[in-house]
Amino acid sequence: MKVSGFEGTQQKPQQKEIMNWQKFFIAFIAAFVFIFVFGFLWYGKFMHDIHNEVPVLWRTEAEFGGHFSWLILGHVVMAFFLTVLYARFVPAGGAGGGATLGILVALVYAGADLITFAVQPLTTKILGGWIVGDLIQFAIAGAIIGAIYKPISPTTT
Repeated sequence: MKVSGFEGTQQKPQQKEIMNWQKFFIAFIAAFVFIFVFGFLWYGKFMHDIHNEVPVLWRTEAEFGGHFSWLILGHVVMAFFLTVLYARFVPAGGAGGGATLGILVALVYAGADLITFAVQPLTTKILGGWIVGDLIQFAIAGAIIGAIYKPISPTTT
């Protein structure tokens, strides 16, 4: 039985991108280390006194220690999914494309920061510090990922 319209058609080979798992893992680890160190310096040191303007919003040092593993997990999640987004949606590769992706992700975070500002008694200094920190952090992390991760050249199947 012949189906009309399908006689003699041949499917063109499609390009299939193969993920470079070794470079992906290295880029993820590098992004994690950068995000963790930057977060410690920016949020933990630079913004420490600004955060202390509203101490009721934050855990005590002793209580924070019991939640440190959650902080690590949060950084792992951010670094992993930023790397996934880069590997999946920045086909041209490179540090510039990674930085652009990082800025776009930071702008999503800025929206969440604005919502947090609307519902919690944060100061505008905290809000501004978070937004600027997000932009710097994710732009650099994206550039690091872009500099390390380059997909294997496409193959045809």
